[in-house]
Amino acid sequence: MDFDAILEDVGTFGKYQKLVIYFILLPAVIPCGFHAYAQLFMAADVKHWCRVPELEPLADLELSKNLSIPLELKNGQLEYSQCSMYNLNYSDIMIQYPDIDESRHLTDVIPCNNGWNFELNTYKDTVVTEWNLVCSKDFYPTLGLVLLAVGGIIGNYIFGYLQDTIGRKPSFFIYLTIECIFGVATAFAQNYYVWIVYRFGVGFTVPAIMATPYVLAIELVGPKCRTLCTILSNIAYSMGLIMLAGVVYLVRDWRHLALATTLPFITFFLYFWPMPESPRWLLARGQFEKAEIILKQMARMNGKSLPANYMVHLRRKYESDKLKQDLEKEKSRKYGILDLFRTPNLRKKTIIITFIWFTNTSVYVGLSYYAPVLGGDEFLNFFLAGVVELPTYMFLWPSMERLGRRWTLCMSMVVGGIACLTTFLVQHETNVTLALYCVGKMGISSAFVVLPLMASELYPTVVRGLGMSLSSVLGMLGPIFIPIVNYLGSDIMVLPLIIMGALLVAGGIASLLLPETLNQHLPQTLEDGERMGLDTEFCCSPPVKETKRPTEIEIQESHNQINCKDCNALCTCQMVNVSLNEGVTTIIDKNNDKVEYVVIK
Repeated sequence: MDFDAILEDVGTFGKYQKLVIYFILLPAVIPCGFHAYAQLFMAADVKHWCRVPELEPLADLELSKNLSIPLELKNGQLEYSQCSMYNLNYSDIMIQYPDIDESRHLTDVIPCNNGWNFELNTYKDTVVTEWNLVCSKDFYPTLGLVLLAVGGIIGNYIFGYLQDTIGRKPSFFIYLTIECIFGVATAFAQNYYVWIVYRFGVGFTVPAIMATPYVLAIELVGPKCRTLCTILSNIAYSMGLIMLAGVVYLVRDWRHLALATTLPFITFFLYFWPMPESPRWLLARGQFEKAEIILKQMARMNGKSLPANYMVHLRRKYESDKLKQDLEKEKSRKYGILDLFRTPNLRKKTIIITFIWFTNTSVYVGLSYYAPVLGGDEFLNFFLAGVVELPTYMFLWPSMERLGRRWTLCMSMVVGGIACLTTFLVQHETNVTLALYCVGKMGISSAFVVLPLMASELYPTVVRGLGMSLSSVLGMLGPIFIPIVNYLGSDIMVLPLIIMGALLVAGGIASLLLPETLNQHLPQTLEDGERMGLDTEFCCSPPVKETKRPTEIEIQESHNQINCKDCNALCTCQMVNVSLNEGVTTIIDKNNDKVEYVVIK
């Protein structure tokens, strides 16, 4: 049953959809961003140096550090060492105070043996300061981010199964429950190992918890409004990052931060009553009675007047279509992931899409993670990382419609990548580096919107779900790999930006190897997917809107029926008039479009 046709009767984007999307589904996107990035500030790195108990009576902190801490070259500048100290008898030094020879530094250097002092001007407390996750343990916060991403991959896979099995709405509240339980439990962790278990539990819901609001919004509206819903979902996500910047600025204790980024979302359980299940999913699962209730409510709120027997006819059509679908399913072939790699052209596109997806996910998460350690005010940096995403949505869709998907994707990634690479030339200019970082974030934000749409238009219908799932799951390996890249930046700040910039440029160039999909018919079969893009030129312009082209058909003249051999050309076999003329058939379809076809005898 064509649900989009039903939406034409009950309203494609009326009052019902607007109320549900603006007041329920868009706010429901916010928890994803909060829990994906709050951990950066819970485990924020804090400047530290070796604790020397004997020198603590000194009122002059700089003098104390000068006496006990050697200088090291870091990011091209001399800074006090964070993990080593001079091997001196500090009790003797204190006896000589205040007549201390500050130049007595020609001695051995040893690791810290009495713990560390932390500079607490920015944060009141973090897991780093509470459990001394520095020096030999400085990888532990990075490991926490890696496990958060591992939880996300597992959770996303399970969520996809739940969402298609028990419905969009129950899945959302199951994941909201898990997120709230582990989010609150985080605040009460007594040691690092318990803490990472709780963070793994939170990561289990990221980014899966964002899928229900997005999918529901897409499934509640007509085709022409889906791009708007995609943009609105991305805006809501970016607004969540901006709001998180305000929360972390106000809350500087990691336990309080865990509660502040979790407890407000308990109120989202109130959405259990007004949030609808997807009527599209209900019909697909054979639950017509529940779908009928939602459709009637939708029509009433949208001011649509339905005939008295509308639902009766709809039920009959539904049951008839369902019977036909059941018969077709028995005869239909089952497709698997291997079908994406059987033929050369489709295999090439699958590999390129997956590589670009991995690149985009890695760089988007990596740049978001890297904002607090970029230099300067880390809260302002994170705030800007969210704000700069918003302008991209203003020109993104017009660009996609004029330049096409491929060139928009390419330019977004290449411009963002070059901006990241250029930071190497200005690595000691904090403000310039921040500006280039913002350009890179704008580029990857744009690419992250274009890629899923382009991928959905390249994968054939029969394996579209498999292709999208494969590419997105392999792309989610990026958040596992990228914290390690950022960890490498502890000594060379711009190194992660250089690596991410190179990835972006490589992905942008690779996108030119894909065919343009603007105004093209969606490939239906594996054969369509194999043919699509075989004649793609490297630097061609996006094609104009494709006219229906001649195709081969078979005609049963006795019944004046047509069996399409290539539905990619017309995507409908429901013709109302056929005339034969010397081997060329003129067909007038239900849209009153005349098309000429070559006849197969």
